[in-house]
Order: sequence, then structure tokens, then C-alpha cells
Amino acid sequence: MQEYDNLKRGEKGAWLSISAYLVLSALKLTVAYIGGSAALRADGLNNATDVVASVAVLIGLKISRKPPDKDHHYGHYRAESIASLIAAFIMITVGLEVVINTVTKLIQNQTETPSIITAYAAGFSAIVMFGVYRFNRKLAKNINSSAIYAQSQDNLSDALVSIGAVVGILGSIMGVHWLDLVAGILVGLLIIKTAVGIFWDATHTLTDGFDSKEIKEIKKSISNVHGVEKVKDIKARKHGNQVLLEATILVNPQLTVEESHHITDEVEIHLEKKYGVKHAHLHIEPYPS
Repeated sequence: MQEYDNLKRGEKGAWLSISAYLVLSALKLTVAYIGGSAALRADGLNNATDVVASVAVLIGLKISRKPPDKDHHYGHYRAESIASLIAAFIMITVGLEVVINTVTKLIQNQTETPSIITAYAAGFSAIVMFGVYRFNRKLAKNINSSAIYAQSQDNLSDALVSIGAVVGILGSIMGVHWLDLVAGILVGLLIIKTAVGIFWDATHTLTDGFDSKEIKEIKKSISNVHGVEKVKDIKARKHGNQVLLEATILVNPQLTVEESHHITDEVEIHLEKKYGVKHAHLHIEPYPS
């Protein structure tokens, strides 16, 4: 099935992120230790935890590919959202550790001038992560994956974090010694901000939340299908990257069962073509004369 093929393609994005994070975290933590940069250390810790988050996404994608069974009649697609939730928790934990550790150093005036090599390491990391972000963003759009989209946003935040680290390091080298620590704090706050956004999206999906504007648009669109007199009720929820939709549509009471069924077929085809909805449960009622 196309859904399972897409999930398998999504694993490429997770593996790319894992590989990039492993290399960059080792590079940045080593260079930060040698060159004495709090901002680069925070950036390196961020990447180290991103390895764990990316592994969580990869596991979630693999579980999502499992076909329906006697306990999961709709499949295992929500494992994607759970993976995103785990990734968010990990990022929030690291962001708080970075902020607390760096603020403590700033209060105690534990400043030091980092080596220029730390700026080079951070700049190189920003370029690499921006490339990974572009790849994963395009992949997430092509396969409609919430987990890979969350991964791409994390990739982008990592690129921005590295740019911030460069600014802080260069400022510290130029004489503003506390700027490296301030950059470290900002890195931590950005990690937390990104994590909260991912957490919100994942919990919204897991609690059957659905965009109200989108559901109104779908309702209006169904009403324009030939034979549909009115859409009485409509509900939708996300199941991983799938949309499950239920609707009650009113049709001419003079139609036969076969003719009414044909209308539901047309609605289902319309929903799949325009909105990618592959699972629609439609209930027919007579339109009052």
C-alpha cells in the first residue's frame, strides 16, 4: 500500500538525521571542550539528545508500518505521533538543562574567551543541518508524515542554534566575554520553544483534535458534490498521517438505495482526490421535502 511505502521512505529522513547528529555532536562536544565554548557545548548537547529523539521517530515509523491486527483495526499509524511526543519530551529536558547550567555560570561570572575553532565548528554544523532540514521538509511534504515534519523543524532549529552559537562565540572573542554564555542560554530557550511546538501538535493529534477551518472547508466541498443536498454532520480526526472522516449527508428521498450508494462513492472519490482522505464513513439520510 502507498501508506506503508511512504512510511518506509520516511525512515530515510530519520536515518539521515541520526547520522548527521552523531557526527556533529561528537565534533562539537570535542571542539567545545578544547576551545572552551559554552554555546558550542550547549549546541553539541542538543545534537546528542537529537540522536535519541531521531531514534524514537525511526521506531515510531517502523511501528506505524505494521498492518492492522485484532487489537488495532485502524493500523498503528498513531505510533508516529507518539514518537513526536517522545522527541518533544527529550528536547524539553535538554533545553532546561542547558538553560539552568548556563545561567548558573553567568551568575557566577564563569566567563572565558573561546577559541576561533569553535566558531568554525558551529558554522560548519549550521550549513550541514540546514541541508538536512531542506531534505526532511521536502520528504515530509511528499509523504505527509507528522513525525518527519517534526524532525525537519528540529533540524531547522539546530541550524539556527548553531548560527546563534557562532554569533556568541565571535562576540566573546571580540571582547564581550559574557556573550558566549548568553548565546548558550538562547540556544536552550530555542530548544524548549521548538519542543513545545512539537508537543502541542502531537497531543492535538492524539486527543483527536482537527483544524476547525479545514473541517468547514471539507464540509462545504462535500456539499458541492452532485446529488448531495446537504451535509448534516461531519467529524474528522488524524490517525498518524491518515485522516479518518465521518459524515451524515442528506439526499433526495426518492432515490433508490443503489443511486444513494453511488453518491457516497462520488463523495469518497472527491475526498481522496482533493484532501487525501482514504478512510471516510458516510451515512445517508433523506432530505426533508
